[in-house]
Amino acid sequence: MPAPVSDIIYPGFEAIPRYWNNHHNSMVARVDPGEYYLSSQDELIFTRLGSCIAACIWDPLMGIGGLNHFLLPERKIHDDWHQLTSYSCRYGNWAMEQLINGIQSAGGQRDRLQAKIFGGAKLGSMSVINVGESNIAFVRQYLATEGIEVIAEDVGGHWPRKVMFHPQSGRVLVKRLASEPVESTIKQERAYLEGVAQHQGDSNVELFGD
Repeated sequence: MPAPVSDIIYPGFEAIPRYWNNHHNSMVARVDPGEYYLSSQDELIFTRLGSCIAACIWDPLMGIGGLNHFLLPERKIHDDWHQLTSYSCRYGNWAMEQLINGIQSAGGQRDRLQAKIFGGAKLGSMSVINVGESNIAFVRQYLATEGIEVIAEDVGGHWPRKVMFHPQSGRVLVKRLASEPVESTIKQERAYLEGVAQHQGDSNVELFGD
């Protein structure tokens, strides 16, 4: 029998959807755009990516890790590009800092952290304008600056991805979805970007909470 959902999650992640997956014989936590999740349990963290990036970061000795899911805005989403760029950089830093700080607060050690990165696709003419490349460059630079080794990646291309991350071991299962329609992924990312643009003028707004 699966473990009770409420018994094995860290405080602050109660709103993250979690369910028992019979195929993987595991509890699975689903992370949507603008969210992150961390765990030291024998469970999987799932997300679906288009232009977005997911950084999977973990401490291999302590067996604790997490996954975030973020997307930097494109130019045409807002007239004031310079203001929006400034905000998006703050949010990109926020997405990474929250995950890394959360792992450390739960017992992980910064100098042991390892990372795997995924996403950053260009999904064609319906997609956001090549923002995937900016996302890839951002996450690579951020992790290099922080001294966190990227030991694997699957980024770029023209296909959405499904990612399953095991936070105890760092194991990742990736499925490319080249044969599936991408409209739902594009729609989800568009709604996420519009939410970022709507709130970018208020520097005190916590878009997605701690």
